[in-house]
Amino acid sequence: MESLYIIKIGGNIVDNPVLLTTCLQAFAKVKGQAILVHGGGKMATSMAESMGVQQTIIEGRRVTNEASLKIVTMVYAGYINKNIVAQLQALGVNAMGLSGVDGNLIQAHKRNHDSVDYGFVGDIDTVNTNLLLELLSSNTKLVVAPITHDGKGQLLNTNADTIAQSLGTALASKYKVHLMYGFEKEGVLKDVNDPSSVIAHIDRPLYGTLKDQKLIFEGMIPKIDNAFEALDNGVQSVIIGKAEKMNELMNGTSGTTITN
Repeated sequence: MESLYIIKIGGNIVDNPVLLTTCLQAFAKVKGQAILVHGGGKMATSMAESMGVQQTIIEGRRVTNEASLKIVTMVYAGYINKNIVAQLQALGVNAMGLSGVDGNLIQAHKRNHDSVDYGFVGDIDTVNTNLLLELLSSNTKLVVAPITHDGKGQLLNTNADTIAQSLGTALASKYKVHLMYGFEKEGVLKDVNDPSSVIAHIDRPLYGTLKDQKLIFEGMIPKIDNAFEALDNGVQSVIIGKAEKMNELMNGTSGTTITN
C-alpha cells in the first residue's frame, strides 16, 4: 500500500515568510502523495482586530460570528491558500488549493454545544474520498483550507487539525497514512518555556496525567485528541513537531510521536 503524508501547519508558520518557505521547500521534496492542510489564526485575528471585530478563543477553538466568518473565509480560503499554492508552483510542484466547499470536499454541521455557542463553527460529517483519490491519482499535491459547508449554502469555520485528521481517516483504507502536525515548537513540551523539554512519546495514560497537571492545555488539547482519534481510525502514525523539520519528522528523529 502506498504511503500518503498529510501535513498540517498552523498560523505561526503561515504568518512567518521564512518559516513558511522552509516548510514548503521540505513539502515539495515529499516523494509520492501528499496533502498540506493549513490554518492561519494570527492573520485572521489581526485583520479582525483592525476591523473592530472582537475575537474569542475557547480551548483553542475560535468562536465565529458572522463578521468573523467573512474574515476567516477571505484569509484562509483566499490569500493564505493561494499564496501557498503559488509558492509550491514556483518550486515545481503541481499543487491545487481547495477548501472543504470545493468539489463538496468536506460537509459539516454547525456545532451544537451544551454551554458554549461557537457560532459558525463546523464539525465534520463527510469527506469526499472519491474526489481526493481522483486528484491524488493525477500526482497533484493538495493544499486544503479550513473552511467547510453544511450542504445548504452555509459556510463554516472548521479546525484545521480536525480537517487533517478527517482526511487521514477517510483515506486510511487506501493509503498508509502518516499524519504530521507541524508548528513552531520542537514537539509537545513538558515546559513551554524550555524548548529542550520535548516529550518524545505520549500514550493515553500519560496524556491524561499531563492534562491533570496542566502541562498540556489550550490549543494542544484538540491537537492531541485528534491524534488519538486518527490512530483509532486506521492512520499509521501521528507526529507533532517543528514544521520546518519536516524531513526529520518523517524519519522519526524529531518531534513527539503519539501512540495508543
